[in-house]
Amino acid sequence: MSIKQTIDWQGYSGQTYRYWIFQIGTISDEKPGNYIYAKETSQGHWTALYIGQTNNLSERLAEHEKEECSLNNGATHIHAHENDSEEARLSEERDLIEAYNPVCNEQI
Repeated sequence: MSIKQTIDWQGYSGQTYRYWIFQIGTISDEKPGNYIYAKETSQGHWTALYIGQTNNLSERLAEHEKEECSLNNGATHIHAHENDSEEARLSEERDLIEAYNPVCNEQI
């Protein structure tokens, strides 16, 4: 995994999560983790378009059903980090969705 830059996303709970920033299509890590399709709105400022979790980042992001929605809304990058615990991934996913209400996540 080529790591160049990180970003901290803060959940609705106040918890902060550190993510690596990748160009779309460049993640080859087969690790479990959380991810965010994002677009840069200005230098260092990002908008979350879709937030998810998986047990295999590379496999899940290879043909993601929300990639088209994310790209149509301006996604240029994937923010991702490894997270071995499914329970922690699901909790983080909910926390971030509540905080950012991404356009491509199913609205509750």
